[in-house]
Amino acid sequence: MDQNPFAVLSLIVAPAILTNASSVLIMSTSNRLARGADRARELSKQLEETADLTSMEAQRRLKELSASEKRTVLLLQALRSFYVALGAFAIAAFVSLLGAVAAPIQLAAVVYPLELGGVLAGLVAVASLVYGSMLLLRETQIAVRVISERAANVRERFGATHLLAKDADKFL
Repeated sequence: MDQNPFAVLSLIVAPAILTNASSVLIMSTSNRLARGADRARELSKQLEETADLTSMEAQRRLKELSASEKRTVLLLQALRSFYVALGAFAIAAFVSLLGAVAAPIQLAAVVYPLELGGVLAGLVAVASLVYGSMLLLRETQIAVRVISERAANVRERFGATHLLAKDADKFL
């Protein structure tokens, strides 16, 4: 092991910081999941109260409910992935700490498995973080698509077809 004390510190601090980042992602994803579930519940309630399920409004709500369901499933998968990342970063930090303690012994039978374990845990954590982030991007795309469709419907309903989404930034 390197004699530089900062090398040991970086082996422990990097996973600890990434553990914190994973925790923040878990909190924000949990909030998004809760909002998505609330929206799905509201749409379901509106559909259950609708007398004519063949109306355009009911069809729009049903389509939104399907999108909300897809979003919720993606958010749940992302949440699971972030939990895996959180656990793996914690394992990587702990194994790195054990490795830093065991390194002065210079017993390859102990140090090498700890090094390998730390690297593997770190790789699993990073892969889980990336995968969860990709799922969040897909969920966001669905949310933006629903908003765009809703805005197009409102523009059409009010005869404001001349107001396009690309012009929206002029009003901000």
